[in-house]
Amino acid sequence: MNEIVIISGKGGTGKTSMAASFAVLAERPVIADCDVDASDLHLLLKPEIIRREKFLGGNKARIKAGHCIACGKCEELCNFNAVYFDGCGNGRVGKTFRIDPFACEGCGVCVRLCAENAIEFHPEISGEWYVSNTRCGPMVHARLGIAAENSGKLVSTVRKEARRIAEEEKRSMIIVDGPPGIGCPVIASLTGATLVLVVTEPTVSGEHDLERVLELARHFDMPAAVCVNKWDLNPEMTERIEDMARRSGAKIAGRIRYDRTVTAAQLQERAVVETAAPCAEDIRRVWKDVSL
Repeated sequence: MNEIVIISGKGGTGKTSMAASFAVLAERPVIADCDVDASDLHLLLKPEIIRREKFLGGNKARIKAGHCIACGKCEELCNFNAVYFDGCGNGRVGKTFRIDPFACEGCGVCVRLCAENAIEFHPEISGEWYVSNTRCGPMVHARLGIAAENSGKLVSTVRKEARRIAEEEKRSMIIVDGPPGIGCPVIASLTGATLVLVVTEPTVSGEHDLERVLELARHFDMPAAVCVNKWDLNPEMTERIEDMARRSGAKIAGRIRYDRTVTAAQLQERAVVETAAPCAEDIRRVWKDVSL
């Protein structure tokens, strides 16, 4: 089974447009949108949800007002300033403590050291994940809740389900739209994949971000390829970026020209290769290179 993960050093480089085009070009793929903090692949592939599951991201602490004696130990122990002395009274004390669920990091220290057992510690629903049908094949995607964390865990859930579907339906290709950056969600997206395709732009910041992403790929011994989007806006920088990528051990998968009609494809809720956009041929060449 081949699994191509498309990532970038920052948002807005065109990786989602690339992922949608690859989904169209691939033969019987499974698609996974692992950019769970800001998913948008659904805007181009228009998935029809057939399965919806709650995502339990981690535990949150909550003070049981009826058991709290207002000793203040939880406030003293909390390193995240999540405990406030403004909870309701309970007959024994006029005011109790409460825990702000948005500030709580779920470390559990207050739970373990509360002498009154006045603090609950339960899994928190942090979002949802979905299995959908699209015109390109099955798609697994997710939505993280407002201010919710553990997006790396949610990414792993999405990838695991995509692999299960691929094995069950005997599909040999998984296309993953990964998150930007080099953090936990990116690591969860790329570990164990067949190939990492990094989409970058010919700018100073693009070069810097690409260098960090390639360093991450090398750390996990992942084969990497690089594609420069909008290369013709700065050919000199494109050459410099490609030279740096080669020295880092990555192969050059191709270049994509700047094309205003990409926006028109997005407004039509279509992948670029489903339109007559001039850059569609560039994307096809990149796909041919990475899918061999």
